[in-house]
Amino acid sequence: MIKSRLAFLDPVLLARLRKNPRFTSLKTRLRARLLAMQAVDLAAATPGRAVKANGDHEVVVASYNIHKCVGTDGRFDPARIIGVIAELDADVVAIQEADKRFGRRNGLLDIKALEKRTGLSLIPTSERPGGHGWHGNALLLRKGKVLDMRRLALPGAEPRGALVVDLDLPAGPLRLVAAHLGLLRRSRRWQVRSILDAINEGPPMPTLLVGDFNEWRPGRKSSLHELRPVFGPLVHAHFSFPSYFPVVALDRVIGSPGLVTAMEVHDSELARVASDHLPLKATIDIPAAQKEMRGHEDELVLTELGA
Repeated sequence: MIKSRLAFLDPVLLARLRKNPRFTSLKTRLRARLLAMQAVDLAAATPGRAVKANGDHEVVVASYNIHKCVGTDGRFDPARIIGVIAELDADVVAIQEADKRFGRRNGLLDIKALEKRTGLSLIPTSERPGGHGWHGNALLLRKGKVLDMRRLALPGAEPRGALVVDLDLPAGPLRLVAAHLGLLRRSRRWQVRSILDAINEGPPMPTLLVGDFNEWRPGRKSSLHELRPVFGPLVHAHFSFPSYFPVVALDRVIGSPGLVTAMEVHDSELARVASDHLPLKATIDIPAAQKEMRGHEDELVLTELGA
């Protein structure tokens, strides 16, 4: 039974089933239900607008699980991944599964070709000479500099990690946390707590969490629920997996209050085949988030004075 259910996500079988009228009806009903779920979350999210930088105060950030450059057709093709990253036209890109998982764990992308085509440079985060990142998490940056970088070894049943990088961008300072959380919900809860502890270290600044969080549950059942006191309501509306028929929101961009102004799934013909995840990208407004932080600090001061 489990195998038959998982087979539904097989792209070859899916192509055959599309010809079956009964399947088409099921797919239509499932899509309608998922869109209704999306509408509820999107209604509570920021107003809809295109993801692009409108002036120097805004930055486009993207997250992309590249599935070790293996597409939904089973082909290993790093050039396709570079093509998708070029389509994103982002200023900062967090990549998951950027390195081989075993052996020397070398990086899988041609960084020189990527930089030439996209203008993005790889931030050095790997402890290994040939690696792109930390536990497969890599970061690409267009403009700015790194102020501080920490590698987190996340707790859990399988090796997982996160990067906490303080950036000095033209729009202002940003603490970027890039992570790929575990498959077990209990592990993800531990990992979220570790990330929250790391965020609180260092000077306060607008913070953005990005990556493949492997969490499809909304609300209190979600392992991400403990992020709400710091980041506010979590939107569960941008379905990115699997790329050829996205039905769950595994990939996330979560920002400090006022930071994220727009968000969308990048659903192109190339992205649907290059990896089993679709990229997620967002526009962030760092000065707006800084203003929100100052307002919160003023409220705390007034509260203490009145006590």
